[in-house]
Amino acid sequence: MTGAPPDVHRVAAQAIDAVRGATDLPSLEQLRARYLGRGDGELSAHLRGLGAIGEREARAQKAKVVQELIGRVVEEIDARREQIEREQSADREAAEAMDLTVPPPRLRRGNLSPVTLAAREMQRIFAQLGYTVVSGPEVEYDRYNFTLVNQPPGHPARDSQDTFYVDDARLLRTHTSPVQIRSMILHGAPQRVIVPGKAFRRDYDASHMPMFHQVEGLCIDEGIAVSDLKGTLEYFAYSYFGADSRLQWRPHHFPFTEPSLELELACVACGGEGCPLCKHSGWLELLGCGMVHPTVLRNGGIDAERYTGFAFGMGIERAAMLAYGVQDMRLLYRNDARFLRPVVVGA
Repeated sequence: MTGAPPDVHRVAAQAIDAVRGATDLPSLEQLRARYLGRGDGELSAHLRGLGAIGEREARAQKAKVVQELIGRVVEEIDARREQIEREQSADREAAEAMDLTVPPPRLRRGNLSPVTLAAREMQRIFAQLGYTVVSGPEVEYDRYNFTLVNQPPGHPARDSQDTFYVDDARLLRTHTSPVQIRSMILHGAPQRVIVPGKAFRRDYDASHMPMFHQVEGLCIDEGIAVSDLKGTLEYFAYSYFGADSRLQWRPHHFPFTEPSLELELACVACGGEGCPLCKHSGWLELLGCGMVHPTVLRNGGIDAERYTGFAFGMGIERAAMLAYGVQDMRLLYRNDARFLRPVVVGA
């Protein structure tokens, strides 16, 4: 080896130092190509230059030295490759290792929809007043949905532009009032019931949905008066929206009640000053109500001479919108966690 030119040893030493300093497999392959490549490898070039050495013995001695140096570099490359692969395997195992003693991350709890929360709170409040929950079919007969609640043939509410008809006799109920008629027929008087459930109308915008939820209520007994109606619904409004809520009553018309009223709540967005949400009136409709029309009582099999009663109805989505300050009803059904979390968690 002493007869080899010094530059061959220097190149080999440089190659070995570079190989030992390689940090990954791609750089190691680049070093192999640089020093051992057939075309222009810095060590391989010395083999190609052997033909320039005239003496056979000197040529053989240099070839032996170069081959030995190439072999050492190859050994270093192979050794470094194995070491890098072991290190990478250890890193992967460490990253994938599972420490069973580490406490698990906190589970993210789901949130109830504002509509569900509103419905539960309404039922809780009316339960305190002795109201029980009743239910009925969502595919309803025309007779129960319209005729028996004082909406005879030709009434505007029957228009097919507003109602989902199944056939000539059946439809998707447009309100939960038919359940009140069914409850009168089934239970008679006295009774106090609420009817939470789905209703369906051909309507879709920021404040209306084709499928929505209502809570309607019915109270029938001897001596029931408008004062009982107002006291009950004001108790509900103050319990649900807070004791400092501002309320007002307005006369209205519903075919199944007489007299009829609307209860309004001071706008939750502007506080009564006037804004687009309340159409600059300062007030938002909360519910409709009134004394049950004697014809409706008789249709339910109730003695209208002996008993009187009141009925009311409100949209659960609307109550949720007012309670949580939501200005577009469609947000309640888009299942967007960015909306549900701040609205519901803050409830």
